[in-house]
Amino acid sequence: MRNVEQVSSVKSELLDIFMSMEVAEHQQRQKSAALRNLRARRGIELHKEFKLLEQDLAYLDDDLIQ
Repeated sequence: MRNVEQVSSVKSELLDIFMSMEVAEHQQRQKSAALRNLRARRGIELHKEFKLLEQDLAYLDDDLIQ
């Protein structure tokens, strides 16, 4: 009976370790996804800012030429 309890205890500990590893991996994947999304969003914003700047400069060039 004692061996069964020890085996059960070891199984429980292994399951706890496995679950904590799964949680840590999930959290790391979430952080990585959030970082990728942030970089993509910043890239899109930067692209829009450059487009606006190009338009403003083109408008200024037109005013200077006339």
